[in-house]
Amino acid sequence: MTQEHRNKSGFDTRAIHAGYEPDAMTGAVNPPIYASSTYKQDGVGGLRGGYEYSRSANPTRTALEGALAAVEDGEKGFAFASGLAAEDTIIRALTRPGDHVVIPDDAYGGTHRLFDKVAKVWGTDHSSASVADTDAVAAAIEPGRTKLVWVETPTNPMLTIGDIEALATVAHDAGALLVVDNTFASPYLQQPLTLGADVVVHSTTKYVGGHSDVVGGAVVVRDLELAEKVGYHQNAMGAVAGPFDAFLTHRGLKTLGVRMDRHCDNAERIVEFLDVDPRVTEVIYPGLAAHPGHEVAARQMKRFGGMISFRVAGGLEQALAVCERAEVFTLGESLGGVESLIEHPGKMTHASVAGTDLEVPDDLIRLSVGIETVDDLVADLDRSLG
Repeated sequence: MTQEHRNKSGFDTRAIHAGYEPDAMTGAVNPPIYASSTYKQDGVGGLRGGYEYSRSANPTRTALEGALAAVEDGEKGFAFASGLAAEDTIIRALTRPGDHVVIPDDAYGGTHRLFDKVAKVWGTDHSSASVADTDAVAAAIEPGRTKLVWVETPTNPMLTIGDIEALATVAHDAGALLVVDNTFASPYLQQPLTLGADVVVHSTTKYVGGHSDVVGGAVVVRDLELAEKVGYHQNAMGAVAGPFDAFLTHRGLKTLGVRMDRHCDNAERIVEFLDVDPRVTEVIYPGLAAHPGHEVAARQMKRFGGMISFRVAGGLEQALAVCERAEVFTLGESLGGVESLIEHPGKMTHASVAGTDLEVPDDLIRLSVGIETVDDLVADLDRSLG
């Protein structure tokens, strides 16, 4: 697919066709899994298509990276071995010891750990602010030191919404770059680069891959200067997606649109059930008019996603019991797969932030709503609530 055609095509067409043309020799419509670590050169330095060693580039990964750039409407995409490998590469590529980063006060626990236990030791400092409070983010910026404003929207697990356009203005006015973790929304529901962000990061393990069968990460940037920096560090640090992982992730990406519509349909029905249930004290979902970020989410997202958080009457004991009684919802970490998952953030995904500003309520339950028959999901929750 040419760049011109890509720019004129709809999301699903780009997701299916961008990044790869049918093989010239066989006509294969899917990119082969190039299980090769090295490539024959036509004389010293005579590379075929720029391939010399698969850490630097692999044709299967190249196809995925082209598709990722297309669906995020970015200049260049990069595929990594995990979401955290992608995040670490951004930090190394775009900050130096002595620099400062603003991160969310409600962030994925692994992201907080990366900044607090790894980047901080390296010399990159951080402070936190609510992504929903643009003034607080601006106040957290340290003039001359802050190089990145790092946001999740929606956040994990409290589903807080940040105004990407406003946050981009705040970051750029301070001479910083805006990095948006778009994992929860997925490229189908939200394209931060079109709203002013400079860098998008994903755990492609989640909605992009979509089938809980491959771990991966992605970075997409909107200009070639950033692409050069990220690309250099991707090769230098080496935490790249292997060819089979790239193949699986690319295959998942092709059905992202249809899957996300079903995730959203099912989530909306479950929210309707939970919102009137007396056993539930609070439902947190951007699609609810009562959600503080509802208007912003409606403006910058196509729909409101498949993630739901809710709090239960009975506190920690009841929250744990609900998670353990679930049957159709699988008790497990991660999210974004075709199967529905239930978890207790305080004891599972966010256990590492206990005792910090990012600690989550102990009566909170997080759902990743899958694409099963929604009546079965509602019945499972009804039984699990006791």
